[in-house]
Amino acid sequence: MFQLPKTCFIGLALTACATPASASEMFASDSPWMLGDWGGTRSELLAKGYDFTLGYTGEMGSNLHGGFDHDRTARYSDQFTFGSHLDLEKIFGWNDTEFQLTLTERHGDNISNDRINDPRVGGFTSAQEVWGRGETWRLTQLWVKQKYFDGALDVKFGRFGEGEDFNSFPCDFQNLAFCGSQVGNWVGGIWYNWPVSQWALRVRYNLTDALYAQVGVYEQNPSNLESGNGFKLSGSGTQGAILPVELVWSPQVNGLKGEYRAGYYYSNAKALDVLDDSNGQPAALSGAAYRSRSSKHGMWLGAQQQVTSLASDQSRGLSLFANATLHDKKTNAIDNYVQAGLVYKGPFDARAKDDIGFALARVHVNPAYRKNARLANQAAGLDDYDNPGYLPAQDTEYSAELYYGIHLADWLTVRPNLQYIRHPGGVSQVDDALIGGLKIQSTF
Repeated sequence: MFQLPKTCFIGLALTACATPASASEMFASDSPWMLGDWGGTRSELLAKGYDFTLGYTGEMGSNLHGGFDHDRTARYSDQFTFGSHLDLEKIFGWNDTEFQLTLTERHGDNISNDRINDPRVGGFTSAQEVWGRGETWRLTQLWVKQKYFDGALDVKFGRFGEGEDFNSFPCDFQNLAFCGSQVGNWVGGIWYNWPVSQWALRVRYNLTDALYAQVGVYEQNPSNLESGNGFKLSGSGTQGAILPVELVWSPQVNGLKGEYRAGYYYSNAKALDVLDDSNGQPAALSGAAYRSRSSKHGMWLGAQQQVTSLASDQSRGLSLFANATLHDKKTNAIDNYVQAGLVYKGPFDARAKDDIGFALARVHVNPAYRKNARLANQAAGLDDYDNPGYLPAQDTEYSAELYYGIHLADWLTVRPNLQYIRHPGGVSQVDDALIGGLKIQSTF
């Protein structure tokens, strides 16, 4: 029977320790799976084209200071991921063809919702990025991908989200402003990030070994966001399509990896103006319906570049990153967003797989959207922020996060973090907030 050494520490929800076991055994620190290689079965299945994964992400957030509600507490949210990836060339002989099926389940609570942000308007970022899009089971991926012309052309079809391929960014930080595809965070009504999926087609062409262009067509169907539609496959409720295009360059700078992205999205579904009615007058004053616009659009830029490394290990060193998005001022609450930060991997020889991250972000509210809130208060005869019916005018929110990633095993990383939010939700009357967080990422 397998027995843990006495020196192991049981922390929070998971147990991790370095053991003398081989990588194929349970809890081995150099195994990619907590449950090991199932006696070699996993490796055998992988060699035959079958790859099965079970992942877990848990995030805790506590309001240490400030925010809308100063009553201190903590919230926990998490996600289980069940995935299977099939190499159909190995299994059926279908040349350069892959299949992916992923189910996810989310539940829990978010400290941003009831302690940090003013509930009358909510917030923009989230102190626990894994929370959201419904506490429910979802079909997150169901796609087939095939390559043609010796891999130059790559076609993917099925159900998946835009951020899986477009405006992609890692998700090691816990604050949503530094995690994943940022376009989806600021136009979430049309761009559906993980774990939501929709019918989609993505075509990519490799122009050179380091440069590719891609275009996609994604079903824009708000009913996919509903908790009860996690496994919906029909197209009922579709309002149009969102079409992203992107150019991605992955150069080697002094032998160090980089990735640079530039893209544009266009939605052909109707979108409501944030200020005017059909006569060009402020709808908050006229009482008429907000004007219907024929489309919505925006763009993004992203950069990641490793700038230093150790001669003995290029995986260690300093990397810099920055992201920016711009959005349609006629129809979107957020008109622009910028973010920048750094990650240092392997800060100490004794902790060569640990990492340190720091980032700053600015989320800016569209002036027309802000004006609409002021006019709504004027129409209601309200000018007192403390009045429950008052609609706070949102402006700019600033976020910062510092984390230290403790690589306890190849299957477990724990990242304690501190987050600072200035003007939560862009509301200047809300006290700046300090949040203590903890992110757990594990594979079983």
